Amino acid sequence: MRTTTRDGASTVQSVDRAVTILELLALHGEAGTTQLARELGVHKSTASRLVSALERRRLVEQVEERGRYRLGVGVLKLAGATNARLDLAKEARPVVRRLASETGETVNLAVLSGGAALYVDQVSGSTLSSYNWVGQHIPIHATSNGKVLVSELEDPELTRTLGELTAYTPSTITDRRRLDAQLAETRERGWALATDELDVGLTALAAPVRDAHGDVVASVSVSGPTFRFGAERVAELVPLLLTATADVSERLAHQPVNR
Repeated sequence: MRTTTRDGASTVQSVDRAVTILELLALHGEAGTTQLARELGVHKSTASRLVSALERRRLVEQVEERGRYRLGVGVLKLAGATNARLDLAKEARPVVRRLASETGETVNLAVLSGGAALYVDQVSGSTLSSYNWVGQHIPIHATSNGKVLVSELEDPELTRTLGELTAYTPSTITDRRRLDAQLAETRERGWALATDELDVGLTALAAPVRDAHGDVVASVSVSGPTFRFGAERVAELVPLLLTATADVSERLAHQPVNR
């Protein structure tokens, strides 16, 4: 069914009102639908429908006195996810800066977000990066960060997370068997490489950041023009990268296991 302009405007208005309800509850602590309706300037039935939708998502919850609501645990869950990323970026920032200074290249910090690698921090070395990746969702299979982030996932979660293996350049790996082989290699050696796979002329290598449980929670990459990333240069960069990711992991209370 085709969505009309009027339907679209109505949806946006409903979203705006729902967010306003959350803001009002944050301000007042708790409120009833009559009060919310009055402050929204809508009929009580409209406020009730909005509150019910938020309650189904556990963003609001009823207090003991029926008809009054407060913010629910769903808000805490969302806030916790945001705080976790902020804490990660804060802990990693000094290390990311050091690595950028040591290598003279662009360093990125990424986390897995749905079916993509979300870039949460970036520091440029001596050469300024021509593009800011922060806040961008980048294809998993075409990037070193992405490969690291899914390298320890098992099917069916891996298949679900990867989605369609779209070709972005002639070098993008779109064959699942080849990708699985690269992921196995990433697990074995502890870092991933992507050459001209997302953009022709761009090469990056990445390694995992682990939490206290040993799980991969982020990745750090070093990237630059492909002509600067020959085999010898990569061999120089890998130890610096692995030292950096080990440092960030240690900041997250990870205790490495001696093999």
